[in-house]
Amino acid sequence: MINGNPLKIIAVVKGNGYGLGLIEYTKFLIDQGISFFAVANVEEAIQLRKAGIQQDILILSSTAIKEDIETLVKNNIILTIGSKEDVEIIEEIGKQQKEPIRAHLKIDTGFGRYGFIYSNRDQMIETLKMAKHLKIEGTFSHFSVSFYDDKYTKTQFERFMDTIEVLKMNNIETGMLHICNSSAFLKFPYMHLNAVRIGSAFLGRLSFQNSIGLKKIGYLKSQVAEIKELPKGFNIGYSNIYQTPQKMKVAIIPCGYSNGINVKNDKDMFRTIDKIRYLVQSIKAFFKKQAIYVKINNHNCKILGRIGTYHVVCQIDEKDVKIGDTAIFSVNTKFIDPKVRREYK
Repeated sequence: MINGNPLKIIAVVKGNGYGLGLIEYTKFLIDQGISFFAVANVEEAIQLRKAGIQQDILILSSTAIKEDIETLVKNNIILTIGSKEDVEIIEEIGKQQKEPIRAHLKIDTGFGRYGFIYSNRDQMIETLKMAKHLKIEGTFSHFSVSFYDDKYTKTQFERFMDTIEVLKMNNIETGMLHICNSSAFLKFPYMHLNAVRIGSAFLGRLSFQNSIGLKKIGYLKSQVAEIKELPKGFNIGYSNIYQTPQKMKVAIIPCGYSNGINVKNDKDMFRTIDKIRYLVQSIKAFFKKQAIYVKINNHNCKILGRIGTYHVVCQIDEKDVKIGDTAIFSVNTKFIDPKVRREYK
C-alpha cells in the first residue's frame, strides 16, 4: 500500500511470456487479477491486441521510428519516451489525434539503454515542456545489477528520486512511479513506489537465492520414442565423444537443443573479475564432469553423448521405462521453441 493506495503490479510478459507463451500466459495472469502488462517490442504488443487483450500494455523500449509509434498509438499501447527525437515524432502524430498520446517517461539512471540520462535535466525539462499532445501516465527507470550489487542499485534509486523531484519542481507530471524489477521488488521494499514490474519472480526464476520459497515453474515434456540395447564400445551421438562402457539399454527421446535442452545464456560479461569467475566455473565443471538428466517415471536417467538438434539418448538399463512414457526436462523456459505447445495445469 502506498498512501492508502494498493501497489500496482505490472506483469512483464516479454520474451514470449518468458517462454510460457505470450498469449496463454497473459490470459492466465488476467484470470489471476493482473490488469497491467509490459512488453519489450512492437510485435509483442500487437500480438496481445490481436488476441483480444484489452488491458493496459506498456512497451518498455522507446523508439523514434514513426511507423512503429503510429502502430502503437493506433492500438492504444502506452509508449515509453526517452529522447527528444521520440517526443518530436509523437508531437507530429499527436496533432492528428483527438486525445493526448499515452506514455511513460523513462529515466536512464545508469543502464545505458533507453531513457533520458538523469543528469541531462535541462534538456529533459525543455523537451517535455514542448510536448502538447503527450499524456505522461508514469515515470520509470531500470536497475542493472539489483540481483547482486546493492550499493549501485541504491545509487540508481537515489538518482531516480532526485530527478523526479526536479521534474515536479518544474511542474512536469510524472504519473505513477516504478523502478523495481523482480529482484529489487523482493530485496528493497522501500523502493516499491507506486508500482513494480514483475517478470521472472512469477516463474520462481531469480538470479539470486530467494528467501520466500519461490519455486521454479515450467518444464519441457516429451515421450520416449524408441528403446534399444547397445553393445559395449558403441558410439552415441555426434563427434563420437561417448562410448558405452558396457552393454547398455537406452531410450531415444525426440527433443534436443532446438527445444531448449541445456541451452544457457551466453557468458557476455567482459570485466576481468567475470572472466576469472567463468574460468573457475569451467575448470570445476571439467573435473566434476557434471551429467545432465531427464526424468522418466520418477527415474533420473543420464543423457549420453552430445545433445542433438532434435534428439537425446539416455541410459535406462533396469529402470521401468517403456515406449510412450513421459520424459521431463528441466530447462530455461525462455529457450523452448515457441512452436512447442504450452499446457497450463
